[in-house]
Amino acid sequence: MTARADVRSGEQRPVAVVSFAQADNSRREVRRNEVEMLLPVVSEVLGRVGCTKDDMGFVCSGSSDYLVGAPFSFVAALDSVGAWPPMRESHVEMDGAFALYEAWTVLRAGDCDTALVYSFGRSSPSQLDRVLALQLDPYYMAPLWPDPIALAALQARALIDSGKATEGDFAAVASRNRAAARDNPKVKTELPDYTAVSRMLEEEFLVAPLRPHTVPPITDGAAAVVLAAGDRAREMCSSPAWIVGLDHRIETHALGARDLSASPSTRLAAEGAGLGSGRAAEVDVAELHAPFAHQELILCEALGIDPASGRVDLNPSGGALCANALMVAGLVRIGEAAERVINGSAQRALAHATSGPCLQQNLVCALADDPGDGEGS
Repeated sequence: MTARADVRSGEQRPVAVVSFAQADNSRREVRRNEVEMLLPVVSEVLGRVGCTKDDMGFVCSGSSDYLVGAPFSFVAALDSVGAWPPMRESHVEMDGAFALYEAWTVLRAGDCDTALVYSFGRSSPSQLDRVLALQLDPYYMAPLWPDPIALAALQARALIDSGKATEGDFAAVASRNRAAARDNPKVKTELPDYTAVSRMLEEEFLVAPLRPHTVPPITDGAAAVVLAAGDRAREMCSSPAWIVGLDHRIETHALGARDLSASPSTRLAAEGAGLGSGRAAEVDVAELHAPFAHQELILCEALGIDPASGRVDLNPSGGALCANALMVAGLVRIGEAAERVINGSAQRALAHATSGPCLQQNLVCALADDPGDGEGS
């Protein structure tokens, strides 16, 4: 594999995740601002592959000024990377997973060989019910100021009414994810010890049919990934996690115009990533960005994964249900899945990221230890 592709001929180099690092996902970060949270994460992700910022051909970040409460917060965050000497840099006002998509396209085009992707989000200082309502339809939905849990409850009710799931199914998802999170040293959020599903179903409703165990904790966090292409990836990492498929799709902005109990955009993204026709069910591990318990069931249906089969290791990190740093949790899903390919515990992995209310936008990333093990583009 040559270091640079002949883009004119349509040849595109394989791109891999070669390094991943994340901050502790905590309920409230009171000692550090966003730059101070990012500094050790960026240092760690570059240090793992023996690089510095100057070795990165492209830098891309994901965050939201609304969470920080200041305009152009991503500019200030560049202090964590080192803004001098000048570098090629970009930013998306979305989860870091979508910033990774941009960096992936730049590397595939042959413009550079390496890229640093990072994201940060502090939800604790924000009024999330107000902030997240601003992304809704400005004429009919936003003036009502519905909070995220209320919207998710509408989706959960639609799933129950469709006959696809029960409140007991939601509790079982929460129990499994919370058990996995106990083994994840990066999850520092305070989580009740949910073990007995029957006791979980005795909790009072937050917004029916959602109870406390079905919703994510407020989380502050940061994460970073290093991508590399072709031979450069093999030089930087002995076992890169090759991105063999990556795609994202969006559904209509109008919540009342779509079936909230299904996620066709996730299905289409999986097909675009080469994981259609049941291939998603053949991966070893799947990290799904499902902040609410019922959303994991919707995503599994869209991907063709049967949670009861045990064939796919679902959210071994605990998932976003246990640590949901906004603008970060999607990138963490890719990083967690890639880590398992890099350390040899998985040959093929799937990562999913979402943005917007009720799974409005969805990204699917297929990862493998062999760059030829994929059909997605």
